Amino acid sequence: MNPGNAHSPGPADGHGGYLSRRSLLGLGSAALLGLSGCSTTTTPAPSATPSPSPAGPVTFRLGTPSAPRSLDPSLVIDADSHRLTRQIFEGLMRTDPDNGAPQPALATEWEASADGLTYTFTLRPGVTFHDGTELTADVVVRNFERWARRTDNPSTPDALAFKAVFHHRETETTTPSEDTDEPELDEHMQNALDGLPDVPEAVLEGESYFASCTAADQATFVLELNAPLTGLVQALTLPGLAIAAPDSTPEAPIGTGPYRYVGAEDGVHTLERYTGHWRERPEAVDRIEFTVLRDGASRLRSMLAGSVDGFDAVTTAEMRELVRSGQQILQRDPFSVLYLGMNQSEGPLSSLLVRQAASHAIQRSQVIDDRFIAGTAEARAFLPPSLGIEAPATYYGYDVDEAERLLEEAGYDGEPIPFLYPLNVTRGYLPLPERTYAEIAAQLTKAGFKIEPVPLEWGDDYLEAVFGGEYAGFHLLGWTGSYRDPDHFLSSIFAEAKTQFGYDAAILRTHVAAARSMPDTPERAAAYQAISEVIARDLPALPLAFPISALTVSTDVTSYPVSPVLDEPLDRVRMLTT
Repeated sequence: MNPGNAHSPGPADGHGGYLSRRSLLGLGSAALLGLSGCSTTTTPAPSATPSPSPAGPVTFRLGTPSAPRSLDPSLVIDADSHRLTRQIFEGLMRTDPDNGAPQPALATEWEASADGLTYTFTLRPGVTFHDGTELTADVVVRNFERWARRTDNPSTPDALAFKAVFHHRETETTTPSEDTDEPELDEHMQNALDGLPDVPEAVLEGESYFASCTAADQATFVLELNAPLTGLVQALTLPGLAIAAPDSTPEAPIGTGPYRYVGAEDGVHTLERYTGHWRERPEAVDRIEFTVLRDGASRLRSMLAGSVDGFDAVTTAEMRELVRSGQQILQRDPFSVLYLGMNQSEGPLSSLLVRQAASHAIQRSQVIDDRFIAGTAEARAFLPPSLGIEAPATYYGYDVDEAERLLEEAGYDGEPIPFLYPLNVTRGYLPLPERTYAEIAAQLTKAGFKIEPVPLEWGDDYLEAVFGGEYAGFHLLGWTGSYRDPDHFLSSIFAEAKTQFGYDAAILRTHVAAARSMPDTPERAAAYQAISEVIARDLPALPLAFPISALTVSTDVTSYPVSPVLDEPLDRVRMLTT
C-alpha cells in the first residue's frame, strides 16, 4: 500500500526551492560562456523596489511557442497543449517535483495484487469538478472506458496516452520470423536478452494490457490488466490520463485542477483560479494568461517590454539579452533526447554501411555548441542517464575518414538523400531546428553525402510527414519524457518504427514487450541495456543530445515549479504582488 495524506502538498510546499533549483540570476556576459556550471541554491532576492500589491486579481502571463492543439488532454501529446491542460485537469497520480516519482493526486493510496494484474485506488474525498460534479469512481471508470472506445473506433482520434501506455489493440504481432537476422552481441548482452521472460500471451495476440475497470464503491476504483505493466503507476502521472468531468468537451474543458478555463481571444488562453480546489493555496495567482509567441524574437521582445512575465523555450539566441536585462533563467534537468532519424525503407539509407557512415560523419559536440544551452550532453543512447541504464558499447565516434571509407565500401554514388527538418518551431529537444539542420547537413556533405533539404513548417503536419515515412532519408526529431520508466522512451520513440524509420524489427518489439512486464530489478536494467545495444547495431536513428531546456521569468516572480518532466502546476507560482 502506498499511502498519501489528505492533502498531499508535496515536499516543496512552504518554501521557495522551485525557482532556485536551476536558476541563473544576474550573470554578466562573461559568465554566459560557462553557463553549464552556473547554478544557485539561494532564493532570489526581491528587487529593490518591489511592485505594490494591486487591488485587483494577480495575473501570471506566460509566453508559449505554440497554441494548444486540443484542450482534451487525452487526444494530444505535445507539451504546449499539456502545459495548459495540466492546470485544468488532474490524474490519479502526479509527480514529485524533486525526483519525478509518482505521488498521490486524485487517488490518495493504491495497492497492486501479487500477480501485478489488479490495481486498487482509493479516491480523494471531497473533490469536485469545476461544474460542481463530485469525483467518484464511476466518473473515473467513464474516463477509462471513453479512452478505450476512442482507440477501438478507427473513425475517431485515438486517446493517445491511453494507447501508448496500454498498447491498446495493437494488431501487429510481436513474434519474429525464424529467418530474421539479429545483431551479434557479446555474451553479457546476449545473456540479458536470453533471460527475458516470455511475452504475455495477450500481448502476442495483439490484446491490450487494459482488461477492464470497475467501481468497487464510489471511493474505490479497480483497474484490471491482461499482463503486468511495471511502469503503470508512473504512467498514471501522464497529463493525457487526466480525469475529465462527464460534461467536459474540448471547447469547454472541465476538470478538478487548480484553474478553470475561461476562454481564448486573440491568441491568449485565460484561466481563473478554482476556489473550490481540494489543495487550497490562497496565495496562488488569480489568473493565468497563455500567449502564443511563435518565434524567439517575439518572445524576447514581449519579455523586455513587460507584456509577459515569462516565456518557455529559451534558446541561446535570446540568452545573452535576457541575462543582460536582469531576467531570471530557469533550467530544467535534462530528460529528453534529440535524434537523427534515418529512414531505411529505400534508397541509400537502406544500407547499414551508409547509416554507419552518416553516424561517423557527425561531430555531436559541434552540433551542440552555440545551439543548445551549455550543459547539454552528447547522447550515446536513447535513454537519459538519470534512468540508470548503461549506454550501449557500440558508439560511432566522429571520424570523417571512416565515414568516407564506409561510403566507398557501400558503393554510394552520390544519390541525393532527402533531409526533412522543421521550420518556425521551438521544442525543448530542438530549440533551433534550422541552425541544427544546417550544421548536420554541412558535416554530412563534408563526408561525401549529397543532401536534398526538405524544410517543412511544423504546423504544416511535420510530424505526420515524419511518422508517415513520406521521405526515405534523414529527419530531426526528439522525445521529452513524462515519467521515469525506460519503456516510456523506447516504446514511444519506436512505436512507429516501421513508418518513421522503415525499421520492421519484430525481434526488438518482442524484447521491449518482455522487458515492459519485468519487475524493477537489476535484471530489467540489464535487459534494457541489451535492447539499447540492439538498436545501436541496427541503427534506425542516431541519438545526438540530451538537451537542457529553459524558461525565463521576470524578477517579480519569486517561485516557479520547474520540472524535468514538465509537470509544472502554476498554482505554485509566487509573485512579489501576491
